[in-house]
Amino acid sequence: MFLGEFVFLDLETTGASVDSNRITEIGLISVKNGEYQDEWQTLINPQKKIPSNIQMITGINDQMVENAPTFGDIYESLFARLDGKILVAHNVRFDYAFLRNEFKSNGIKYSPSLLCTVKLSRLLYPEERKHGLDSIIKRLSLACGTRHRAMTDTRAIWDLSLIHI
Repeated sequence: MFLGEFVFLDLETTGASVDSNRITEIGLISVKNGEYQDEWQTLINPQKKIPSNIQMITGINDQMVENAPTFGDIYESLFARLDGKILVAHNVRFDYAFLRNEFKSNGIKYSPSLLCTVKLSRLLYPEERKHGLDSIIKRLSLACGTRHRAMTDTRAIWDLSLIHI
């Protein structure tokens, strides 16, 4: 099912609007021909305050990101990890929009092929009404740590794919 090079990825952000919000955390798993290669994660200093409602959802607060690298500090190494690979995410358009915007701010055009695990879930489980990550985790009894943290959510979508490889 997963022939080629893929990056399973999740982001946490300061909010939902790509125009006024920033990335606070990135987690990714690199996969080649269905085989796990490696993983990488980092907190990101968004250079703005994290709203209290977002802190409650993600558990990421201003103190945690205060000394973290900015996107400008990591964009070259991140791009090297993503370039030429299919981007896989739950609601991939959200994650892609933030990445595209951040890369554009640093002078890089980022336009990968995309695979959305929400759409994948709808194809695999058409009888189910809910396809959010919480519903998938519960439906498939996936082991999952703290939700709404980038690497935890990335591992959940990777585990979903393992069931169907």
